[in-house]
Amino acid sequence: MVKLAAKCILAGDPAVGKTALAQIFRSDGAHFQKSYTLTTGMDLVVKTVPVPDTGDSVELFIFDSAGKELFSEMLDKLWESPNVLCLVYDVTSEQSFNNCSKWLEKARAQAPGLSLPGVLVGNKTDLVGRRAVDSAEARAWALGQGLECFETSVKEMENFEAPFHCLAKQFHQLYREKVEVFRVLA
Repeated sequence: MVKLAAKCILAGDPAVGKTALAQIFRSDGAHFQKSYTLTTGMDLVVKTVPVPDTGDSVELFIFDSAGKELFSEMLDKLWESPNVLCLVYDVTSEQSFNNCSKWLEKARAQAPGLSLPGVLVGNKTDLVGRRAVDSAEARAWALGQGLECFETSVKEMENFEAPFHCLAKQFHQLYREKVEVFRVLA
């Protein structure tokens, strides 16, 4: 039984639901705030995620960061050496989806030369009539970037755990691969 620790960067434009996603995940769906204040700087959410079929777990240190450019310089230091990335956009905002490229580039710049596993999360699927981003388009973009793709409605508590479970599994897989490399060398 192994317990790993992973630094997870939660990135995306302001008001896409990053904080709501992190908070509802931490509380196992028990706590959905109706209103949030805009994150200034960074909030930290910590939760242990079991890795299925292994007995192992990954403690995710989720760095919920402000989406405003105003805090950009501060983020560089706080985002240093991430292990996994959770990129969030609002399915009713094409601009928030288009900006995912910028957020992904910024996150990958903090882990040069390393593989940065991650997920793309389209949030606010409960706003069906206002959808502006096609699921297939988002999935195609995510796959092209080497990311897993999820859609969620934090408000309706739908699929909010899946992205984090995927990140834990991806990080655990990297760990297993490194252990195997050492085994071969020994």
